Order: sequence, then C-alpha cells, then structure tokens
Amino acid sequence: MDSAVLYALALTLFAGLATGLGSLVAFFTSRTNTKFLSFALGFSAGVMIYVSLVEIFVKAKDSLTAAVGETQGYAYTVMGFFGGMLLIALIDRLIPNAENPHEVKKVEDLQREPSAAEFTKLKKMGVFTALAIAIHNFPEGIATFMSALEDPQLGFAIAIAVAIHNIPEGIAVAVPLYYATGDRKRAFNLSFLSGLSEPLGAIVAYLILMPFLTDTMFGVIFAGVAGIMVFISLDELLPAAREYDETHTSIYGVVLGMAVMAVSLLLLA
Repeated sequence: MDSAVLYALALTLFAGLATGLGSLVAFFTSRTNTKFLSFALGFSAGVMIYVSLVEIFVKAKDSLTAAVGETQGYAYTVMGFFGGMLLIALIDRLIPNAENPHEVKKVEDLQREPSAAEFTKLKKMGVFTALAIAIHNFPEGIATFMSALEDPQLGFAIAIAVAIHNIPEGIAVAVPLYYATGDRKRAFNLSFLSGLSEPLGAIVAYLILMPFLTDTMFGVIFAGVAGIMVFISLDELLPAAREYDETHTSIYGVVLGMAVMAVSLLLLA
C-alpha cells in the first residue's frame, strides 16, 4: 500500500472521527453554539458545492472525454453526476425522519427529561440512529477517498468539509442514544463507531474499485462524487445551517467557503 493510498485513508478516518467529536460536544457543553454551527455548516456546503462543480466535475469530464470522446464523455459525466445524486437520495429516502442523523438536534435536548412514551420510542430508535449515520457516511467515505487519491490537496479540503458537517451529526446521534441507554459512554461509543463507516467506505473503494480503475470508471465515479457532495450540501448542510440560525450567518459561511476553495485552487494551480 503506497503513501498516496495511506494518506487518502487517513483523511477519510479523520473525517469519520469528527462524528465522535460531535457527541463529545453534546456531553461537555451546556448550550449549542448555533451561530458557529450555522457558519461552519454553510462554510462546508460552500466548499463542497464549489469544488464539486468547478474542479471535480471538470476532472471527471476530462477523464471521460479522453477515454471515449467528447460527446459520449460529456454524456457519461452528466449521467455519473446525477447518478451520484440519485444514490444518496435513495439512501436518504430509506431512512425514516426520526432516525435520520441530519434531523437537527441541540445540546440543550440532553437536559430535557423525556416522558415515558418518548423514552420507549427513543430506546427503540437508538441503534437505528447509529445505523442510519453509518449508511449515510459510507458513500461520503468513498467520495473523500477517491478525491484524495486523485488530488491530495483537493482531498484535504473535502475531508475538512466532511468533518465539519459530521460534528452536528454526532450531536444528532448522541442525543437520542443517550436517552435510549441512559449511558453517555455507550452513546459516545456507538456514535463513534457509526462514524467509522467513512473509512470503511474508503477501504471498500480501495479493495473493490481500485483493481478495476480505468479512465472511464474513474471519470464516472468522480462525477458521482460531485453529485453526492452537491446533494449533501443542498439537502442536508444548508437546511441544517438555516435551522441553527435565523440570520444570514449560514450564507456568509457559504460565500467564504467558496472563496477559500477558489483561492486554494488558484494557489495550487
């Protein structure tokens, strides 16, 4: 296993571990810093949208047009892009809203005493919440790994963006799991383990996809990565950012995220 693969795996592991950081935030702070989370989620969305449409989609198109020709290559790129969106949308549809880790929750929810009916419901919900985030994070792990393998600097930026968006996911997982078990340690462990599905996705990509990675397959996968990240930004990050804050903080984060990514790409060009 060469250093480029190890670097890509390390970045994916870093992004996944941020879920555990979110659960620690839930347990060791008394209030949710909503402005910070709103800005951070917006920043993450800005990075993902800009890099997906300006860099990843273009690289996928270049790879595919070089392999199969201009017209067919562009068609494959578009199909891969919307195929990635369809994949993550189907995953989202299969997860009920109650167990969906992207449903906004706050640290303050830990201080509220649930009713007997709520406790029973949350007890059943606990493991499913951890499973839901594991399923959600799996394709994100593939996306981070493939991006880092193609371009280490690009992969680093994406890993940071994914890690930021995993922090509130950790909060969302920790709150119902704590209610379900009454055990902070168990809630942390399960949310931590659910975040490890991201490096698991990277390992699967390495073992299954890498041996068959032609220019055509790389281009389609990379286009799918762009679609996945744009969908995550539009469907999860931006709505969650708006839920955490009523002002324009999230939009300022989006603009700054795009600007930082643009400057980074210019410097690395």
